[in-house]
Amino acid sequence: MAKNTKNVKNANEVGGFLKTVERVGNALPHPAMIFVIMALILIVVAEIMARTGNVFPYYDARAGENVEIAAVSLLNKEGINYIFNSAVSNFTGFAPLGTVLVAMLGVAVAEHTGLFEVSLKKMLLGVNSNVLTAAVVFAGIISNIASDAGYVVVIPLGAMMFAAAGRHPIAGLAAAFAGVSGGFSANLLIGTTDPLLTGITNEALRIGGMEQLEMAATSNWFFLFASTFLLTLVGTLVTTKIVEPNLGPYTGEYVHEERPITEAEHRGLRNAGIATVIYLIIMAVMMFTIFRDPTAGEGIDQIKTFLGSGLMLAILLLFMIPGIFYGKATGTLNDSNDLVKFMTKGMQGMGGYLVLAFFASQFVAYFNHTNVGKIISISGAHFLESVGLTGIPLIVGFIFLSAFINLFMGSASAKWAIMAPIFVPMLVNLNIHPALTQVAYRIGDSSTNIISPLMSYFAMIVVFMQKYDKDKGLGTLISTMLPYSVSFLIMWTVFIIIWMLLGVPVGPGAPLYIS
Repeated sequence: MAKNTKNVKNANEVGGFLKTVERVGNALPHPAMIFVIMALILIVVAEIMARTGNVFPYYDARAGENVEIAAVSLLNKEGINYIFNSAVSNFTGFAPLGTVLVAMLGVAVAEHTGLFEVSLKKMLLGVNSNVLTAAVVFAGIISNIASDAGYVVVIPLGAMMFAAAGRHPIAGLAAAFAGVSGGFSANLLIGTTDPLLTGITNEALRIGGMEQLEMAATSNWFFLFASTFLLTLVGTLVTTKIVEPNLGPYTGEYVHEERPITEAEHRGLRNAGIATVIYLIIMAVMMFTIFRDPTAGEGIDQIKTFLGSGLMLAILLLFMIPGIFYGKATGTLNDSNDLVKFMTKGMQGMGGYLVLAFFASQFVAYFNHTNVGKIISISGAHFLESVGLTGIPLIVGFIFLSAFINLFMGSASAKWAIMAPIFVPMLVNLNIHPALTQVAYRIGDSSTNIISPLMSYFAMIVVFMQKYDKDKGLGTLISTMLPYSVSFLIMWTVFIIIWMLLGVPVGPGAPLYIS
């Protein structure tokens, strides 16, 4: 009995802390105004840093040259010109904006024809609740093979699947978000991030005169493959043991109507399934023909352009084509007018996101322009270098430093371009293979994505959440995701420690230490 009392007490303590985080966060102004306030604070901080005149030298592995940067003021003539003249391009060039809007056109067709609802109902018949949670987290993790597509596809689907199962939709959204973003550096397959980061690591080896250690894009595959199952387990336990109990019963306005699947809907699902299979076969053929660039290295590098730029149109069609076939079979879509009407409804639902994205894009642009993010990264890297740690303590310290810096600088490649030239040669001199260094960086970089408002898609997730409860805000999302972030960071770090103690290579031809 005493043991049960202790468990209840611990659960109450966790719930109380998270509720406090939520209350404080939601007591803040609207998320759009929060970005305005943070932008004003950033302008003041950048001005103070610029007035000190401090210069920060570092080697940029992407540019391949030594660089000196200083904080850039936004309160002088040039800065004020930048604020006004860049506002439109900051907004239209905001990375998630086009990605979200293009994908949502197809998603809207699948949603408003009824394909999503009936597909989820069919999928959920007889599915165990715990299996559903694991499936959502797992789907989020493996979605990063398609770069950022998971943000606009898997996360809203996770919420819908939980709602259809009679569970809290925000818990489903959180589980999917944890997998997509917190587990961004885990997968069963090699994704677009692997060659990107490995290229930067190899450049850091080159400038350090260590070309003989050059790595392949698969250098982290063993560890990331195993991490997929670890994070699925951790994400599932956090969802069921912490997040759902803390959210409590769902009291929002969204109502999932339970009704039997009709004969017409069965026929629609069959037609949509056939259309999907044919479409995927056509796309697979195009992957190896039209989209393939034989001059761009090997493997995934040959379709890297498509994965980076053309994938969103493919995602649009992946939802639109089955949606059309389903709508035709069930009578929910009769002509092109209905098709455009459904797309328009989808865009109307994104109005709040567009407003939020405008202010978020300005803040992110100011953060980059003033060099504040880079200066934090450089200072953190030099601090850890000066501490003098070695072996496992050094790897652990490096993971936590990467996790901290990630709160201020979202781009994984930009941070690694700054940190790799410092840490890769340094750890090589301490007998640590660059593949292990890169893995440690990726653990820290992924774990805190889900609690950083600077993460590009964070504003979009808030909008997705408000679809199910308009009273929820930034504080709700941060407090909901905090248990995932802490759990991922701790358990992933423990996992790499055990991995190192066992002496298992992190990838093909990628040992832990240098012989």
